Amino acid sequence: MDCEMRALTDMAQDIAQVARDMGLDFYPVNFEIVPAEALYTFGAYGMPVRFTHWSFGKAFYKMKMQYDLNLSRIYELVINTNPAYAFLLEGNRLIQNKLVIGHVYAHVDFFKNNHYFSRTPKDMVERMGAHADRIHEYETNYGRDKVEQIMDAVLAIQEHVDYRAHIGPVIKSENGLKTDRRVKGEGHVCQGKSCAGTCSGKAVQGLGKGDQQKKTRKNTVSLPYEDLWGDLLADECEVLPQQEFEDLLLYIIKFAPGLEEWQKDIVSIVREESLYFFPQIETKIINEGWATFWHARIMRELNLTDAETLEFAIMHSQVVQPSRLGLNPYYLGVKIWEYLAKTKSDNELFDLRETENDLSFIRNHLSRELVEELNLFNFRKVGAHWQVTENEWEKVRDNLVKQLVNGGHPRIVVIEGDYEGKGGLLLKHCHEGMDLDIMYLEKTLSLVQFLWGKSVALETVVDNKKYIYESANGIVSRRLATKNEENGVR
Repeated sequence: MDCEMRALTDMAQDIAQVARDMGLDFYPVNFEIVPAEALYTFGAYGMPVRFTHWSFGKAFYKMKMQYDLNLSRIYELVINTNPAYAFLLEGNRLIQNKLVIGHVYAHVDFFKNNHYFSRTPKDMVERMGAHADRIHEYETNYGRDKVEQIMDAVLAIQEHVDYRAHIGPVIKSENGLKTDRRVKGEGHVCQGKSCAGTCSGKAVQGLGKGDQQKKTRKNTVSLPYEDLWGDLLADECEVLPQQEFEDLLLYIIKFAPGLEEWQKDIVSIVREESLYFFPQIETKIINEGWATFWHARIMRELNLTDAETLEFAIMHSQVVQPSRLGLNPYYLGVKIWEYLAKTKSDNELFDLRETENDLSFIRNHLSRELVEELNLFNFRKVGAHWQVTENEWEKVRDNLVKQLVNGGHPRIVVIEGDYEGKGGLLLKHCHEGMDLDIMYLEKTLSLVQFLWGKSVALETVVDNKKYIYESANGIVSRRLATKNEENGVR
C-alpha cells in the first residue's frame, strides 16, 4: 500500500502540473485510496463525517447493491473544501486513477472559481464533525427517539432554504469583518445599509400590503425565543416582515413557537449543511461536464501506452454514454462544453465556468444543433405507455430549464406566521406548471406542522384549481380556495 501511495503521489503531481499548464486553478488536493464500502458510505452521507440518520443507511445499501451487482460504480468522491479531499476506489487500475485524478482537479477548479460556490465554507468537514458531536450530545440528553423525530421532520424539508444566500455580495465592514448583504430583487435601505427587504427595521419599502406588514410586525415582536435567536446568522438581515419569505428553515428557527432551543439548533445544523450542498445540486450538469471535458484533454497530454490509450477510450466512453433511464449529466455537460470549445477560446470557457449554473448553462448554450445531435425530446406517460410529445428544439430546451429551476425542487414560500389569527403557518407553492405529488404533500405538511407546533396550511394548484391543504393535529384536510384567497386577499 505504501508503494501504491507513493506512486499515486508522483502521478498526481505530474497530472497537477499538466492541468495547471492548461490554465486550471485549484486548491491543494489530498488523495486517499479507500475500499468500496468506505467510498459508498461517504457517497451516501455526502461527506466522510456527518451526523447519523437512517436515510443515509438506506442510500448506502442502494448504492452498494448496485456496485455489488455491477450496475454502477463510483470511481471517486471529491469534497469541496480547502484543501480538497478526493477518495479513490481501492482496486482502480493505474490508467483509471490517472483519469480520475484529472477529473478531480477539474472539479476542484470548478469549486474554487464558480461564483455559486464562493460562499460555501471551506472547512465544512470540521463543521460537520462538530455538528455530529452536537447531535450525539442531544441524543444523550434527550433520547435518540426525540432527536430522530426532529431529524425526520427537518430532513423532509431540507431543500427549502434560500439558496441565493450563496450568490450575494460579500462586503467588508469598517472593522474588516465580512458581512453578507443579499440582493433579492426589490430592496430598501435599512439603517443606512442596502438590504434585501427581509429585515424588521422601521423603514420598509416595496414589501406589498402596508396594513398586512404592520400586522405582521406587531405579531412578531414578542415571539417565543426572540431574545435567544436575535443574533442568529448576524450577517443575514432580520427575518420579516416580507410578503413571501423563501427560507422556510430559517423562518422555523426564528419563529416556531413550539420548538425548544436544542431543537432549533438541529434545524440550523441541517440548514447550514443544505446551503453547503445546494450549489452542487444546481451545477451538476455543468460541473460534471467541465470535469469530463478537462480530464479528456489532460489524458491526451500524458505519455500513455497504446494499451492505456485504448483503456482510457473505453472508460471515457462509458462515462459519457447516454442513459436509457434518464439524462446523463456527464454526457449532456461535456457535449455542450465541446460544442462551445469549437468557437470560444479557453479564456472564454474559463469565464463561463465562473458565472454559469445548470439553468443558465442549458438556457444559454443548448442549441438547435445540439438538441438534434443528441436526439433530445420531451415525453410523458399516456396511460400505460410513454409517448414522445415534442421534439422542437426550443421547447425541449425550455422543458429542461423548467426542471432545473430551484434545483428541481418545488418553490415553497412563507406567507404569514399567524394564519387566521391562531398562530398557524401559511405556506404557498409557487406553481410553475407542475403540480405537487399529493401523497408527499400530505406527509410533508404533517411534518412541518410538528416543527411549527400549530396548524400549517399550504396553497397550491391541482388540476388548474387552487386548493388549501391544512394539517392540524396530524390530520390533513383539503378545500377549494375561496374567491378572496384566489385573488390573494386573506
